[in-house]
Amino acid sequence: MHPESSRRIQAIDSKLEKQNLKTKLKPLTPTPATPSQIQLVHSQDYVNQIVRIGKGTQEIIYIDADTAMGPGSLQAALLASGAGCQAVDLILSGIIDRAFCAVRPPGHHAEMSQAMGFCIFNNIAVAAMHAIEVHKLERVAIIDFDVHNGNGTIDIFKDDDRVMVCSSFQHPFYPNRHVDTQGDHLVLIPIEAGSSSLDFRKMVEIPIFNALNAFRPEFIFISAGFDAHKRDPLGELNLVEDDYRWITQIICDISNRYSESRIVSMLEGGYHLDALGLSVCAHIETMLNG
Repeated sequence: MHPESSRRIQAIDSKLEKQNLKTKLKPLTPTPATPSQIQLVHSQDYVNQIVRIGKGTQEIIYIDADTAMGPGSLQAALLASGAGCQAVDLILSGIIDRAFCAVRPPGHHAEMSQAMGFCIFNNIAVAAMHAIEVHKLERVAIIDFDVHNGNGTIDIFKDDDRVMVCSSFQHPFYPNRHVDTQGDHLVLIPIEAGSSSLDFRKMVEIPIFNALNAFRPEFIFISAGFDAHKRDPLGELNLVEDDYRWITQIICDISNRYSESRIVSMLEGGYHLDALGLSVCAHIETMLNG
């Protein structure tokens, strides 16, 4: 009954099937991230700790107040991070145009040396650093529209101006970390509980649009959290599917202008199964048509 369960991926798959989107997509099986890829963003001691727990447990072990590992968790976490790296490789080699990684566990709360908020490895950070270190890109952007702040991503990149991080989030709210971290490459947009779709759009559009236009990213990554939906049990914002269509279109426009249309989107939050499936479909359909 944990909110971050395999039912989330099943709900997405079911909605993609019902909306006839699966025929327009190329399904890919990810390969696990390597320790060296994970250590691009996490400390070696932390990675060793997670590997030791993951290989040694036959039961559920909590590594944070709400983050647990079981016998299959290490492999799942490695596959989640590996999916982003594989998507980067395939896009930059011209095999695919854009990618949505329907992965779990999510990643954007995982800090350099700390798991939290259902997150073990920071999947989007691993993929972004893979693009920089392996493919020698100089400027990449991460847009995070989860209801919770992407504290882990900010922690990892707060001193690295090669990576612009734009995070919109309910505030005050979990995790209450890195909400006012300073940096010209950080665009943090706190939003009050109860805010409407119109409030969200007014607060997000100009700061993100202006920052990305000035930054001119060569590749765009999306931490795609859908728990700001009005039906989600873990958030208190009031977005609907059309808001995810709207923000995705803005990102597509920027990627078309500066990034040769390159986008890797990775699943973060979203815990109302029907709303999650519908929102992901709106997001993917916009990336297909944008």
